[in-house]
Amino acid sequence: MTLKSFIRHAVLLPCSKLYGAAVCVRNKMFDWKILRQHSFDVPIIVVGNIAAGGTGKTPHVEYILSALRSSSHIAFLSRGYKRRTKGFVMATSHSTPRDIGDEAYQIYRKFGGDVAVAVCEDRVHGIRELLSIDPAINMIVLDDAFQHRYVKPTVAVVVTEYNRPVFDDSMLPYGRLRESPRAINRADIVVVSKCPQRLKPMDYRIFSNNINLFPYQTLFFSRYAYQPLRPLFPDAVSRIPYLDWLGEDDTVLAVAGIGNPRPFVRHLKSFRFRVKVNVFPDHHNYTRKDLELLRRRYAQMRGENKIIVTTEKDAVRLSCNPYFPHELKSATFYLPVEVEFVPGAAAGEGFTEALRAAIKDNMHQ
Repeated sequence: MTLKSFIRHAVLLPCSKLYGAAVCVRNKMFDWKILRQHSFDVPIIVVGNIAAGGTGKTPHVEYILSALRSSSHIAFLSRGYKRRTKGFVMATSHSTPRDIGDEAYQIYRKFGGDVAVAVCEDRVHGIRELLSIDPAINMIVLDDAFQHRYVKPTVAVVVTEYNRPVFDDSMLPYGRLRESPRAINRADIVVVSKCPQRLKPMDYRIFSNNINLFPYQTLFFSRYAYQPLRPLFPDAVSRIPYLDWLGEDDTVLAVAGIGNPRPFVRHLKSFRFRVKVNVFPDHHNYTRKDLELLRRRYAQMRGENKIIVTTEKDAVRLSCNPYFPHELKSATFYLPVEVEFVPGAAAGEGFTEALRAAIKDNMHQ
């Protein structure tokens, strides 16, 4: 056993046990109604995860908003992670990532015309504010609120990653789990995300057997569908390249500040061009020094065609950054991502139909 491994077992594992015990006590207090859950007259869809970061939750939120916005007057509520403001804030055309956080800003840019977007640390207060501002709202989607048990969800959707499943992980800080894998029993729908393009029947059985859902729960499998590149600064770009046009003599600088950049980098490396990688922490706020580093790395790159490609989540932070080098604007693009559900990977209806059915059933209980 290495010294690093010894320290990890000797220090982090006992901390995980203590953390797990504290989370268990907190959950029992909600189960025993010592801590109060608040119910609302409109359906509340909670989308969350049990592991910390990188499960692909945001694209699934976008999928749900796209599927339901035509039939509902829907609102989206997030805590606004890493924003510079406090309390309840409604997104407007003047909002920035500093005001509402990068995830809420991304949602507003995509759905602001059809979906009311707001942030608030206190989800109960945030829901009340939304319904007070717009009484016509008849459905609310909460982002990253599976552990926020003060709100009683109508439907809880939990996203777990294919390559880092909850049944093969440990509690923080030894592992990545926010709470015990048994917490998945509170979910109505479980989605295994970031699946490979080809899933074998054995893969379905492994997850089904290990997650071991109850009959009232539904298991789905999803994968990423990367979209064509889009310019980070449209006014600076005259031509948008296609990744499959670039050859072996071309170079792409991949820039990512997300929870799990591996699928993004793996996708870029599946093409013929050379890939240089710059990885930053999740939800990273890019500084002048960071952008100067990117400028130098870009200048050192070889190739007839060389571009910078970042993630959609990083794009919302970089596009508003006043320090972004002017000379890089015409060469910087982002890679949008959508989710698609694996056909035949779940019994019965598709994801949207199962979600609608769960909303209808649980609202009448």
